[in-house]
Amino acid sequence: MKNGDILVALAIIAIVVIIIIPIPLGAVDVLLSFNISLALLILLIAMYNEEALQFSIFPSILLITTLFRLALNITTTRYILSRGTAGDVITTFGDFVMGGNAIVGFIVFLIIVIIQFLVITKGSERVAEVAARFTLDAMPGKQMAIDADLNAGLIDDSEARQRRTKIQREADFYGAMDGASKFVKGDAIAGIIITIINIVAGFIIGVSMQGLDFGGAIQKYTLLTVGDGLVSQIPALLISTATGIVVTRAASEGSLGTDLIKQLFNKSKIMFIISGVLLLFSFTGLPVIPFMSLSAVFLFLGLTLKKNASIEEGEEIPDEVEESVEEKRKPENVLPLLNVDPIELEFGYGILPLADASQGGDLFDRLVMIRRQCALELGIIVPMIRLRDNIQLEPNQYIIKIKGIEMAVGEIIFDHYLAMNPGMIDEEIEGIDTIEPAFGLPAKWINEQEREKAEILGYTVVDPPSIIATHLTEIIKKHSFELLGRQDVKKLIDNVKENHPVLVEELIPNQLGLGEIQKVLGNLLKEGVSIRNMVTILETLADYATITRDTDMLTEYVRQSLGRAITKQFIVSHPAKVITVTKELEQKIMDSIQQTEGGTYISMDPDVIQRIINSLSQQIQKLISTGEHPIIVTAPIVRLYFKRLSEQLTSDLIVLSYNEVDPSVEIHSVGAVSI
Repeated sequence: MKNGDILVALAIIAIVVIIIIPIPLGAVDVLLSFNISLALLILLIAMYNEEALQFSIFPSILLITTLFRLALNITTTRYILSRGTAGDVITTFGDFVMGGNAIVGFIVFLIIVIIQFLVITKGSERVAEVAARFTLDAMPGKQMAIDADLNAGLIDDSEARQRRTKIQREADFYGAMDGASKFVKGDAIAGIIITIINIVAGFIIGVSMQGLDFGGAIQKYTLLTVGDGLVSQIPALLISTATGIVVTRAASEGSLGTDLIKQLFNKSKIMFIISGVLLLFSFTGLPVIPFMSLSAVFLFLGLTLKKNASIEEGEEIPDEVEESVEEKRKPENVLPLLNVDPIELEFGYGILPLADASQGGDLFDRLVMIRRQCALELGIIVPMIRLRDNIQLEPNQYIIKIKGIEMAVGEIIFDHYLAMNPGMIDEEIEGIDTIEPAFGLPAKWINEQEREKAEILGYTVVDPPSIIATHLTEIIKKHSFELLGRQDVKKLIDNVKENHPVLVEELIPNQLGLGEIQKVLGNLLKEGVSIRNMVTILETLADYATITRDTDMLTEYVRQSLGRAITKQFIVSHPAKVITVTKELEQKIMDSIQQTEGGTYISMDPDVIQRIINSLSQQIQKLISTGEHPIIVTAPIVRLYFKRLSEQLTSDLIVLSYNEVDPSVEIHSVGAVSI
């Protein structure tokens, strides 16, 4: 077996050599016997396989065996026409089938060839063609089902790859079988032609060259030709049958023999009906003994099946009923109903083509990219995104849910594009006015004809799948702190532990628990700060956990350690134009901080808070009017509390402390928030 590949290669070369170079008659007998044995082996393997892919090399074997039979046909034809003999195997087959009568033997041979060519081979060829077509047509649907299971979390990446590989192999196999079945058809045709050539040429040679009379020549060469044809066509018939078995096997649970017994002999009522019909035939003048015997056999089968069914029913049904009742009584029976998917995307039937790969939809691929993007930008593990079609929605409408709660609604127009003016283009384009769902910007739906014009003018043009993917990405980012659970934190920490075990062992559980680390990470994500640099975060927590266990204060320490990354993330223009807070307001906030067991909060008069909010709003509008994104910079000790105050105006405002701004970045104050 070690050098099996070399032996196979040499065997195939030897087959080609046999076609050209004569071999001894003894070797011909051995090879003819081996041909029959190989055909039996292939037939039995085809019968005992449970699925087609277990015999994936079958198309190649068809080619090799066909070439082998043709090589033997050429060799035996050479001996028949040159020496008037072709070995003991062919002579024995000819004598056995012909029974001393050349005409009868030739007719039997023709019947075998016709059965193989018109019935088995032609049927197998058609089934292989249809199987290949349907397998290829079903590939996109199967791929989409795998992607849906993967996104739903029912399977992992490894199983998804295995399923995709199996689908590809099935398509390749049935495609190869469609072509390989032509070899069997061609072999049958070649067998008929070779037989006719042998008889005609043998008769001419026997009469003209060997001096035989007409009857002797016919008898001699017909015997040899029919023997040769049978020796080659019987293996061909066996392999044709194996081809039909392989391509006609559909859903099965076992080998052909097992399925045959189970499915033919499984109903006692059918056995009784057949027994009664055969008994009736025996009284109508037909031979009594055969029909009476078969009637008794089917009656026995019916009684046996009925007895076995009664035993199984008595043993299994009470257990099944009892198990069913017990299952209904169990309180765990309702637990699956309590599961809430972290992220759901529901859409109307009009959006289905975007999720169908066979129609060019790539929504599943975009979901994978969203998870990668969030991992790179925020450092979080986004849970599997479940896709659902919802007939209650408008055809082109979609809903994004976080933990079962509707967070956003959007609508697209199929076969249209969304064009957004970046603010510097005066020329208008024709389209349907709308609002871009992810960022709330004014936009227009345009058709394919307007797309090129919009791109030339400088409009930002996106297709419907990109709109949905961008909207979903922004919702995930905005609510990432809600999606981060203790289990996710455990995975992140385990990932760090592989390379920094000492750090993790020092921090957990001696200084902080998973819940406290989760709160710190959640605070960072809530303000859009990436937690990808987990090593720096955990080292900072290990440094300051001995001073305080207040997660809000620990968050501020972590932010200062991540100052360079925060500066790069939020400050894009240089010098940066920012809004500051007056010393009086900072002092007022510090004086209003109240400490409790549950944490710290601001206790401030509502009128004062309102004046702060009004002042903040004015400064923001002033900065926006200059085309800058508003950023507030405060003293480190009041940053957290000012951020909480600003959330009454907007939750998206960026509030930084002086310690978080990289010293190399120049900032200019364009205004200050005051009381």
